[in-house]
Amino acid sequence: MRIPASGPTVPLSSLLTVIITTSPTPSAPTTDLISSILDSFRLHCPDLARVSVIVTFDTFDHVGPKNRLKRGTVTEAGAGIFALYKANVKELVLKSYAPQSSPDALTTTTGHAEYGLAEQPVYTVPYTVTQTTDGQVTFIEPDQRLGFGLSVRTALRIATTPYVWIHQHDWTLVSDIPLFSLLTVMAASTPAVSSSTNIEADAAAPPPPVQYICFPSVRMLRYHVSNHVTHFPALRALTKELKRDYVVPSPSSPSESETVPLTPLFFWHDKPHVASRTHYLERIFPGRLAMARGDFIEDRVGQRARDQMKTGVWERWGCWLYYPDEGRKLVVRHLNGRVWKGAEDARRKKLLRLGEITPAEATPGEEKDEGEALVGQ
Repeated sequence: MRIPASGPTVPLSSLLTVIITTSPTPSAPTTDLISSILDSFRLHCPDLARVSVIVTFDTFDHVGPKNRLKRGTVTEAGAGIFALYKANVKELVLKSYAPQSSPDALTTTTGHAEYGLAEQPVYTVPYTVTQTTDGQVTFIEPDQRLGFGLSVRTALRIATTPYVWIHQHDWTLVSDIPLFSLLTVMAASTPAVSSSTNIEADAAAPPPPVQYICFPSVRMLRYHVSNHVTHFPALRALTKELKRDYVVPSPSSPSESETVPLTPLFFWHDKPHVASRTHYLERIFPGRLAMARGDFIEDRVGQRARDQMKTGVWERWGCWLYYPDEGRKLVVRHLNGRVWKGAEDARRKKLLRLGEITPAEATPGEEKDEGEALVGQ
């Protein structure tokens, strides 16, 4: 499908905000996880290092003898170094996104994230927001654990751009991403955004909604012919109807074009994705009952969305998978932050596997986080 426009005329910084979520991790107090993300941005999608960024620092609920990070429990050592970890990440992000800003010049505000069930009163978690004066960098620090879902919601409410890039702290990019062209496709499918960015939509044949684009990990390769799709008649039919290549004018040369391959996705994943901020708030967070404290979005909403899509109700979600090389190309890789202990530890374990060092020389492994599920890697 060809988009007959020269692309958005507003700056990319007015279109997109990057939201990075982080929390206690065995690699703390080093910034190896966040450094890996930022390095992958610079290598595979430099525009992500040039827009505004919001970093959410989720915290822990309990201190215990073992890390149970998905349940909000950290060891005493992990609790003791978390403040240092946050300080190190702030320094790194400021250096990367706002090198001219001084950490002492950040403005500070406060807010409350609400949650609760229908029969309960409204509970709130206080949080602090520190921000550079130009809004280029924002840090969110809750007083209690929010969980991934409420962390994202809090950041979405602070962001002001029509699109957001959501990135958990243990995923890296491994292939190039045509960000500007993806946003062009998304804007062309949304009349309000299309008109504000001077993108010409085809009124005779309006495109299907593109509200969310996820990026393929190992378990999502060749998705359109996987059991996630082929076992369900409605999903097979939707894939046959919707899977397509968008032809977008090149942002570097309007006389040339760029192809953006997409296939419909029948789930709402937490792994790296770009999405409409308004759609996110309306579809995932319509009210305080939508997400409990500690919830992950894909656990709380993903299956419900998939159940609806199996009946053919796909448009209300508008989920897509970026699909280079017919789904054969890996775009994101999971580092598994609940057990990953840093780049040096990973290097030693690789040398151990290769037989180049002895077990005594390798960093001892840590027991896997209880209940950990590497779903959708």
